[in-house]
Amino acid sequence: QVQLVESGGGLVQAGGSLRLSCTASGRTFRTYNTGWFRQAPGKEREFVASITSGGGSTLYGDSVKGRFTISRDNAKNTVYLQMNNLKPEDTAVYYCARSSILRGTEPRNYDSWGQGTQVTVSP
Repeated sequence: QVQLVESGGGLVQAGGSLRLSCTASGRTFRTYNTGWFRQAPGKEREFVASITSGGGSTLYGDSVKGRFTISRDNAKNTVYLQMNNLKPEDTAVYYCARSSILRGTEPRNYDSWGQGTQVTVSP
């Protein structure tokens, strides 16, 4: 069974940048679409971005379009989320997960969730 591990979170000032990584065990990871979600305290898990298995197509949530970029390196079994121009409202735990559904934006479309990485953006 594939296991996903997120890393790269931390504390950053508004306007700053972070790059999150999602590294998977197992060779089958590269055959799945991968998504990033986030969850702030007291809020539902929110879709952030997704990328197809080959990396040829991406999808973004409205709140991050133009600021975040998702990419993947299948040779390293890793998916990245480059986050620029961060805002305090981006503060959340960020999760990655895999999906066999193309362009899925709901948590139920994904499985094999990682443990999450905390991103905190100060004003």
